[in-house]
Amino acid sequence: MSLETLHPPVVHFPIALLLLGSAAALLDLAGVRRAELRVLAWWPLRLGWLGAGAAVLTGLLAQSGLPPRPPYSTALNWHIGSGLTILLVYGTLLYRQWLWSAKRRRRGPAPDDLLDAPGARVWVIALLVLGMALVALSGWLGGELVYTWGVNVAE
Repeated sequence: MSLETLHPPVVHFPIALLLLGSAAALLDLAGVRRAELRVLAWWPLRLGWLGAGAAVLTGLLAQSGLPPRPPYSTALNWHIGSGLTILLVYGTLLYRQWLWSAKRRRRGPAPDDLLDAPGARVWVIALLVLGMALVALSGWLGGELVYTWGVNVAE
């Protein structure tokens, strides 16, 4: 399997997992309090973030074979930038959840989850919505690169 063909199959799982986890967390924050939503939020977000890392890596490797100044460079740069920003946004959220869990274990009684943390609601919602928008943008740009420009499509 060449680098050009490795990126497309890798991207679909992170897209689905990050959107699923974000939607579950937002439902929980909207008041649908169910234990299943917590599991459905954090595990897909963790796995999706790891998968997004693989997607970014394979995408960067695949783009290394492209011409230096192609006519689609603007879309490509936005696609790369949005992919890296997805890692940053969801990485921040997962890191803060990890810190919250570690703090709770050390200090005793506190809300079990970052989704219950006082003062975290607004910025958690902002990160989730931003993350979902970035996933949609990056996916749309990837589609533009493939279907409009024919980037890394076998001829």
